[in-house]
Amino acid sequence: MKKVKITVLKTTLDEQLAQEYGVEGLTACPMLQAGQVFYADYAKPDGLCDEAWKAIYQYVFALAHGAENSLFYYGDWIRKPGVAICSCNDGLRPVIFKLEATDEVSTIDYTPVR
Repeated sequence: MKKVKITVLKTTLDEQLAQEYGVEGLTACPMLQAGQVFYADYAKPDGLCDEAWKAIYQYVFALAHGAENSLFYYGDWIRKPGVAICSCNDGLRPVIFKLEATDEVSTIDYTPVR
């Protein structure tokens, strides 16, 4: 298993939807900022939003387990192998992530309980 680099590309705010449905003063995600980098493999990295992790973990898992040499969805989505562009599931203020396969081997840093 390899580590996957997760880069926050941008935080967004859908002004129209926020105006209609959001609370007063809603802004783009306050938890993450463009340029932040995380590394993941089998577990959510510290500091990454739980909801964002739930939205992207399947792509992280695929890249960590060898999808770096193939294109997702039959090549009709991302043109660069080993990359996925994903967002969290916040409909008013989604955060956009770039996931990249790396050559860094992952190690389990805990003892499994049986």
